[in-house]
Amino acid sequence: MRLDEITLEDFRNYASQKVTFDPICNVICGENAQGKTNLLEAMVCLSTGRSHRTRADRELIRFEQEGYRLEGSIHTRNRDFASHIEAGFGKKKKITVNQVPVKAAADLSAVLNTIFFCPEDLQLIKEGAAARRRFMDSSLCQLRPRYAAALSEYQRLHEHKTRILRDCADRPDLIATLPDFNLRMAETGAILIHYRSRFVRMLAAYASAAHNECSGGKEQLSIQYKTVKTVIDPFGDHKLLVMQLLEHQRAHHYAEVSSRQCLSGPHKDDLEVVIDGLIARSYASQGQTRTAALSLKLAAREIHKEIIGEYPILLLDDVLSELDPKRQEYVLNRIGSGQVFITCCEEDRLHSLLKGNVYRVKNGVVTRQ
Repeated sequence: MRLDEITLEDFRNYASQKVTFDPICNVICGENAQGKTNLLEAMVCLSTGRSHRTRADRELIRFEQEGYRLEGSIHTRNRDFASHIEAGFGKKKKITVNQVPVKAAADLSAVLNTIFFCPEDLQLIKEGAAARRRFMDSSLCQLRPRYAAALSEYQRLHEHKTRILRDCADRPDLIATLPDFNLRMAETGAILIHYRSRFVRMLAAYASAAHNECSGGKEQLSIQYKTVKTVIDPFGDHKLLVMQLLEHQRAHHYAEVSSRQCLSGPHKDDLEVVIDGLIARSYASQGQTRTAALSLKLAAREIHKEIIGEYPILLLDDVLSELDPKRQEYVLNRIGSGQVFITCCEEDRLHSLLKGNVYRVKNGVVTRQ
């Protein structure tokens, strides 16, 4: 899988730009706020249909412009594809693959997969549960179209139920609508738990091996999927999971009405990362935290390879400059397979460690060096 060429029109700070890439390694250097991250963001959009930085397409449109266009030339499964996104212009967002409209943005993932890694992700272990859920969702939405559809539906139901709980003090009649929403959330939530539990099982195996190697065999990492307490076995069948989720909802009914918040469901799921028997979020050192975060991201890349048969495109946004030489070497030794894009500041001189195309970004203009 590789991205051969990308075209950006009025996307972020890019007016009009076409760039052709090396099939293996691409180093994108330049000073801060010149457009390096925006270029990688465009690649994420071509793989998921949306930005990882904002949910609003209007924020992606260049200042004082009406809309943006993205196009990518992609080679995967021994075939060539052209993915196209057009948003704004007073029209509904348009997404096509080989000029054929796609039904959902997630269908772009059938063509292009990406693993995005930025300095903020180095604190993935220490952050709240929401960050780790986004990490799971990012991979699963690309790997499993059914998961992406279920997640979108669950988020819609969750937002609607939250509005009901918020307004029921003034409109008690709304309470009568909760059972229907609870059932639908349980049915959809069971799908999320099904996929998340299996993803975490694979993640735990790959991340444990990666962490052990990066730490020189000195540390052992384990990962456990944490969902609602009534779900005894997240690998259970769908009907059982639905029943257990409904049980948890019933137990929290009065607390939800009182707090006006949705307290029950897989929207509160988490990953528990443990290093040498201690919960990493509470006890891990900065070095352990970074090694564990690296392990999770690289493990996700291996899962993509196992499921789809090709490595996803790896996007490293100013990550290497945040790592010590040992961890830099560890990452660089694992990006030989598959295409990789690495951004860095010019003064980092990291491109001297890598073989491939080097590009310079200045004021939204990309030139090859």
